Amino acid sequence: MPSDSAVHVIDDDNAMRDSLAFLLKAAGVEVETYESALAFLDRLPKLQAGCIVTDVRMPGMSGLDLLRRLRELGNGMPVIVITGHGDVPLAVEAMKAGAADFIEKPFDDEVLLASVRASLATQSSDHEQQAARAAIAGRLAALSTRERQVLEGLVAGNPNKTIAFDLGISPRTVEIYRANVMTKMEARSLSDLVRMALVGGIIDPAAANRSAGR
Repeated sequence: MPSDSAVHVIDDDNAMRDSLAFLLKAAGVEVETYESALAFLDRLPKLQAGCIVTDVRMPGMSGLDLLRRLRELGNGMPVIVITGHGDVPLAVEAMKAGAADFIEKPFDDEVLLASVRASLATQSSDHEQQAARAAIAGRLAALSTRERQVLEGLVAGNPNKTIAFDLGISPRTVEIYRANVMTKMEARSLSDLVRMALVGGIIDPAAANRSAGR
């Protein structure tokens, strides 16, 4: 990872903020911490490049509000959103706001470190990005009609029971299709699946916003 980059950790919880800082420093990553999104924005003009790790629910300005503000400012620093209240609609909202990743508490240390390393790595070339989009399109095309329907239900934030009712199948059958979708899409997590669905263009922005507001 670039030696002149830092991870900017934003969390109003002192214990969580210190814990994240300790984890990252132990992995050899330079870290700066902030008790609020507003404190971070105050220092933003003087900060070195890197990535941001932020809690999603904070007083004053939430992690999602911070994401939107950064995009308004034209700041493209990768943002990793961490939450203890994660669900699919919130993941969709975070991804649409520009999050590089979405990680739910409690999380494995290596999951966070891998996300941070990826965010700090050199941005992919246009060719690599096009290749990634093509790969996702190919995986989507390989899904059966029923698997695609289950995928659409999942990224809409619907629980298995609701998907089962809508499709006229049992919840157990939905679980099987869900596992097939995760395997075929090569998704490591539900947030990874949401990201692919966004890249693949199968999430309708209006529907995603309605789901996020539930």
